[in-house]
Amino acid sequence: MPATRPPPFTIHRFGAGDIRLFRRLLALFGRVFEEPATYGDAQPDDAYLQRLLGGDGFVALGAVADGEVIGGLAAYVLPKFEQARSEIYVYDLAVDAAHRRRGVATALFTALQPIAAEAGAYVIIVQADLPDAPAIALYDKLGRRETVLHFDIAVTPR
Repeated sequence: MPATRPPPFTIHRFGAGDIRLFRRLLALFGRVFEEPATYGDAQPDDAYLQRLLGGDGFVALGAVADGEVIGGLAAYVLPKFEQARSEIYVYDLAVDAAHRRRGVATALFTALQPIAAEAGAYVIIVQADLPDAPAIALYDKLGRRETVLHFDIAVTPR
């Protein structure tokens, strides 16, 4: 019996009216990153998500197959101060395990490029953890590697 292939997918940009579908993306992030509490336990209310998804500073894309979100990315538009331009910072990218190695992540980045251009961005930035070889291979294919150090600085409550 031949192996079944996952259904084809489309790339969808989430807007203010896509709250229910966007919550499915949050659930996907929780599963893929093995952090369901981070992405599920304290989700913002609908009004917050409508503002976020309807604004100019955030981009969320989903790969959708048969009504299910099988992959997605969340990115921020960062206006620059030294020139009248922006950068796009991809904060999260995930693809469901059953749909990997089928071009989903590449399609998400391909869909992000014209959105970035429209936002006046000159570059899309994404980081990968050193042990994440598949992500590094993808990003090497799509762009130019820069080696940097990343630091998390705690915010002390007042």
